[in-house]
Amino acid sequence: MNAPLGSAGKTSNVPLLDVNRGNAPLREEFIAALTRVVDSGRFLFGPDVTQLERSVAERCEVEHAIGCASGSDALLLALMALDITDYDEVIVPSFTFFATASAVTRVGATPVFVDIAPATFNLDPACLERAITSRTKAIIAVHLFGQCADMTSILAIAKAHNIPVIEDAAQAIDAKHGGKPACSMGTIGCLSFYPTKNLGGMGDGGMLTTNDGALAERLRLFAAHGMNPRYHHRVIGINSRLDTLQAAVLNVKLQHLAQWGQQRTQNALGYHAGLTSSGLHHTLGLPIALPGNEHVWNQYTVRIPNGQRNMVKQRLNEAGIGSEVYYPIPLHLQECYRSLGYRPGSLPETERAAEEVLSLPIFPELTSAEQQTVIARLDELLLPRRAMAA
Repeated sequence: MNAPLGSAGKTSNVPLLDVNRGNAPLREEFIAALTRVVDSGRFLFGPDVTQLERSVAERCEVEHAIGCASGSDALLLALMALDITDYDEVIVPSFTFFATASAVTRVGATPVFVDIAPATFNLDPACLERAITSRTKAIIAVHLFGQCADMTSILAIAKAHNIPVIEDAAQAIDAKHGGKPACSMGTIGCLSFYPTKNLGGMGDGGMLTTNDGALAERLRLFAAHGMNPRYHHRVIGINSRLDTLQAAVLNVKLQHLAQWGQQRTQNALGYHAGLTSSGLHHTLGLPIALPGNEHVWNQYTVRIPNGQRNMVKQRLNEAGIGSEVYYPIPLHLQECYRSLGYRPGSLPETERAAEEVLSLPIFPELTSAEQQTVIARLDELLLPRRAMAA
């Protein structure tokens, strides 16, 4: 697919994500919702927060949803409510955003990093059992890039050892595994409303989910300085509230989430068809949705092997095409975790992914022409390598 790139040999700009393009059609709805909050003066614990909690609980098919200040705080609060503390171990994938592991460290526990399944980039259940010790007090399963981890296997292992499972679904609201929504399968689910997420606010925001009423009350307690009633502190908590202004924006956007999800899926199918018909699938590793999973495509992440990833990213950038590497340095090799004793080669699939992955634009408003531009540029960049392999 060697489509022309224009007289100057460069494409028009194709951003990795265009937040303004998505927000612009809803501007008047946002202004009306924010005006109601301003006029009410209820900037904390307002009715929009309650409405969003109810809507998310219904969407995730759980009994309780608790707003908090961010997805990072959601992970921290989940660990606090489960009494994870010093000398405990929490199993986490190394191929994820830093907050997954830093929350473990912040409560005094030790993250135990495990490898990923190469097809999904998610925690490999085959590696999970081997990592469990007498100190293991929780497992964090990350639903990376919009696809649920193998929760059937993970939950079976966790149940056999009586270990709670936290779902890090920061990138995966509306994703499903075996017909069950993300955040409905584990002991606690964690969501992020960071602006780049499928359901993104205008700043930070997060949500916790659970079917356990007593645990829901503990989560609310820890998110409010451990205070209930006022000035009576039963535990040492933190200050983590979902602002009413953020909830008002998210309530507007939630009405469009299903449509945006369909558009992301169509864009993923468009990439698959275009990259396959051009023959690029012989050079690139294309992402897949495993049978039984409903992928929501927070990212469309390809693999570019043979040390070519950084070159391709640079050339795309020069052509005005956005792309990003999530994540270039695995957590087990980060400087701050050096004392844990991991070395290069400790988690081979994680390290291979870190060297190969590249995420392409897949936001809902991406046009067909923009997508064809991305595919055409990749075709030009990788054509010599394909010819050599032929």
